[in-house]
Amino acid sequence: MAVATATTEPLHQPLRKAPLPAGRPREWYVSHNRRLKAMRLAIALLDTGVYHPSSADNARIHAMAGRLAIHPPSDTTCRMVRALIRYGR
Repeated sequence: MAVATATTEPLHQPLRKAPLPAGRPREWYVSHNRRLKAMRLAIALLDTGVYHPSSADNARIHAMAGRLAIHPPSDTTCRMVRALIRYGR
């Protein structure tokens, strides 16, 4: 009979973040980070059952940002979150 052995190694390696490319205009970095924040918020809202953009008002998006411990999003980011929810269905 085989005996199971316990290991302390993780099952998979965590992802390493690559540095952002240098030399781009500041607006590129701002929009890139805004898109990443909007994606994180949209995924979290979809996971909690918010499937319609009309039910994702700014207050709900701000509350989700608080739960995820990220800075409150701007109105532009909130619009991006609603757009991602609209196209993510």
